[in-house]
Amino acid sequence: MSTQRTWVGPSAPERLGILRGTRSIAIVGMSNKPSRASYFVATYLQSSSPYRVYFVNPVLDEVLGQKAYPSLAELPEVPDLVDVFRKDADLPGVAREAVAVGAKTLWLQLGSWNEEAAAIAEGAGLDVVMDQCVKIEHARFHGGLHLAGFNTGVISSKRQALA
Repeated sequence: MSTQRTWVGPSAPERLGILRGTRSIAIVGMSNKPSRASYFVATYLQSSSPYRVYFVNPVLDEVLGQKAYPSLAELPEVPDLVDVFRKDADLPGVAREAVAVGAKTLWLQLGSWNEEAAAIAEGAGLDVVMDQCVKIEHARFHGGLHLAGFNTGVISSKRQALA
């Protein structure tokens, strides 16, 4: 496996366009552990975005008070965007599943880069984003990004006074 990256993803304006055209997001690899990135992203999307959010994990029944589905095919609607939190070896299979259900976008989280998965998805006409976080990108484009990833609601050029 080559570590050289040859694939070039969408620009920031193109990613904004993808997010603006998205109505539903399926989080594949959703965890019920608050320390996991998928859980953090899900809580943000549920509370601070307009998207219908679905969770895909075959070993969970419910997460964050919401049903978890065993596969993309079993969701009540075709997700516009498939946000993937899975290990590298699983990514081509998830790409094939996203293609099979008719998703519009395959989005691989920070640290996820798999050119085979990208080729599978792009070959079927899906938009692909890799090594980016949906939560960070949404917050960045919608004024909710703070250094720690939270919207504090405070706008100031002064540093916080430490006790």
